[in-house]
Amino acid sequence: MKVQMGNGKERWRLLQKKDHRRDEQGHYWREDLEQGWGGERSLGQSLCQRMRPGSVLGLHFSLGSRWGHRLTGWWFSLLLLLVLLPLVLPQCPDSCHCVWESSMVLCTDARLREFPEGLPPDTVTLHLERNYIRSLPEGAFRELTHLRDLYLSHNRISTLSSGALRHLSSELRLLDLSHNLLRSASRNEFGSTRAKIRLHHNPWHCDCTLQELAETLDLDPETVSGMVCESSVRSAGEGSRWEDPGGAGEHAGQPLVKLLDSGVNFCGFHTKTTDVAMLVTMFVWFFMVSN
Repeated sequence: MKVQMGNGKERWRLLQKKDHRRDEQGHYWREDLEQGWGGERSLGQSLCQRMRPGSVLGLHFSLGSRWGHRLTGWWFSLLLLLVLLPLVLPQCPDSCHCVWESSMVLCTDARLREFPEGLPPDTVTLHLERNYIRSLPEGAFRELTHLRDLYLSHNRISTLSSGALRHLSSELRLLDLSHNLLRSASRNEFGSTRAKIRLHHNPWHCDCTLQELAETLDLDPETVSGMVCESSVRSAGEGSRWEDPGGAGEHAGQPLVKLLDSGVNFCGFHTKTTDVAMLVTMFVWFFMVSN
């Protein structure tokens, strides 16, 4: 061990001293090490030697050179950084991968059955395709104020009644709900979003509510033709709906937009059916009164 001091006798005298000093925490340290190394002790070396025994950070590195003491301080700084780093960086859900540079969260093919919790609030793009999500919790997007692209295709979402979409960011540009199990939806469930929306490949039941939805949302023109009626309301000419509740209707299997462009009015069907029901009721009432 190299010690820079006076002559040889003084050097040996200091190294062989048995006198120890006790610090405020009750730990001993050699007086010759404090006074005889000419200020080569690092902050990390001092802190590590004075740590309480058994503590997590109480590590003692026995390095017998000037480089050793410098490395001790470096290791202590690195350890402190590793402890504090998780407290500074935003968290990412366990089943997802976060790309911090582009504020993108990738949860594709993660076998999720529920909407993931703990998404970074600065998320801009969120990929949740090809999972098993059945519904969206009401506050799912409330904290995602910078969300611009939301991909929810190829899930098992069957209803939007929770109102989760009403909390979507005003910056949202694209909402993909294609390839799910949606049969009905109303304009109110989408809030005030102006995003381009994909709703193709869902088992839609075409009625007045869906017609109003299609006429007010900004549907993606490249995929809107895939929004096909799996079933539809029955017009007055087909017979009343309660006579054949399992019937798919005359417009089943046809694209919704094509039907609307051809002049089909599902809201008119509802009006006609209501008028017929009122006439039947009035006729029965008149017949009973007459007798």
